[in-house]
Amino acid sequence: MYIFNLIKIISLSLSIILTFSGAAFSADNQLLNLDITTSFPAIIALLVFVAAYALVMVEEYTHMRKSKPVIIAAGFIWAVVAYMAVKMGLDVHAASYSFKHTFLEFAELFAFLLVAMTFINSMTERNVFEALRSWLVTQGFTFRKIFWITGVLSFFMSPIADNLTTALIMCAVIMAVGKDNKRFIGLGCINIVVAANAGGAFSPFGDITTLMVWQKGIVSFTEFFYIFVPSVVNYIVPAAIMHFAISDEKPQSSNEKVKVKDGGYTIILLFLCTIAFTVTQHQFLHLPPVFGMMTGLGVLSVYGYFLKNRDTDAKGFNIFDKVAKAEWDTLLFFYGVLMCVGGLSAFGYMTLTASYMYGDLGASTANILVGILSAIVDNIPVMYAVLTMIPEMDLGQWLLVTLTAGVGGSMLSIGSAAGVALMGQTKGIYTFFFHLRWTPVIMLGYAASIFVHFLWNARLFDNVPLMP
Repeated sequence: MYIFNLIKIISLSLSIILTFSGAAFSADNQLLNLDITTSFPAIIALLVFVAAYALVMVEEYTHMRKSKPVIIAAGFIWAVVAYMAVKMGLDVHAASYSFKHTFLEFAELFAFLLVAMTFINSMTERNVFEALRSWLVTQGFTFRKIFWITGVLSFFMSPIADNLTTALIMCAVIMAVGKDNKRFIGLGCINIVVAANAGGAFSPFGDITTLMVWQKGIVSFTEFFYIFVPSVVNYIVPAAIMHFAISDEKPQSSNEKVKVKDGGYTIILLFLCTIAFTVTQHQFLHLPPVFGMMTGLGVLSVYGYFLKNRDTDAKGFNIFDKVAKAEWDTLLFFYGVLMCVGGLSAFGYMTLTASYMYGDLGASTANILVGILSAIVDNIPVMYAVLTMIPEMDLGQWLLVTLTAGVGGSMLSIGSAAGVALMGQTKGIYTFFFHLRWTPVIMLGYAASIFVHFLWNARLFDNVPLMP
């Protein structure tokens, strides 16, 4: 019976692999572009997406998980795409090929993020982040020092741990230190959101948008570091101004001490090794980044097996519990958004948008507008739309849109996953309107980072060679 079940599993796995391989092989030649943007069905599909995203933006008030409306919208849009393809006399499998192509892109992103979340959850369970928070709280720093420490840590942690996870960890520190000081907590949260988004902009691991650009093969891993200096400017400018609004008093001290549990430091090492392997194999073997991450997950699961068999506090450690605790609402939200944008692309909306933004307005203006738009709509669908358009741009422009999409969401609290998460975590202290008061300051940092990028990376524009 065991062998029979094993054969069934292997057969099913092979069939899935062959199915997706066939989809990937056929997709480049079979992607739909119906060019019916003014037709009634296409307009209805677009309105459905707008309505679904409106529900996402008011999640704070409706308390309906953001994944639900976009998943339904994706199903509706692709049903309309398939219907119109058949009605127009195209191959009956044309819509299927396009759907599989888009879904394969999501599958790579999904598996990558799932592994990253599993590592983070494992480190959280081993008290790695609680120990960091405890150490900061017990040092007796002033509010201003903690403001800068949490900001700088957020900036340098987000390229590895991603901006959402980093923001949640640092917010816990801010709330533990600030307690009843609501102004400090609010300003500290703004600082964390700006820092985490800025830090995530120059690393493929720091934000979903940078990961998408890297997985697409447009910008190599090392080329992201060209926007390190602009990212620093994006964080420093608003932080330096908010500095004067922070009290220089010392918060109430605490004697709380938290120790990292058995295996915590080893998991940190495994995570860093997984990242190193992922980058190396992508650079030299040219396999997708998800290959390296999934291999790292395998190593973590084997280590977890030995860890839970020790006679220590790790007896209950189970790697599948860490997988189960991933942000499934966020992962399914990505599915809905990417599939919606892929479906709208099949109608021809992405081609139309590209011809206007990158043809009539020019690449620089278009890429700056992408950042502003990402503060309203969220950077994930905006960047995916750009990647679907694939406008012809040099490296300087691709890095510009990576920068603006990454840091543009800081201008509003709803513009990034980090901001939305902290609004929920602080329960009415850090709010949309509190953040809005400091939007002009954040916009100043946004403009300064773009200006610095044009100066610092001038040689990357107009196809000028990267090295002098």
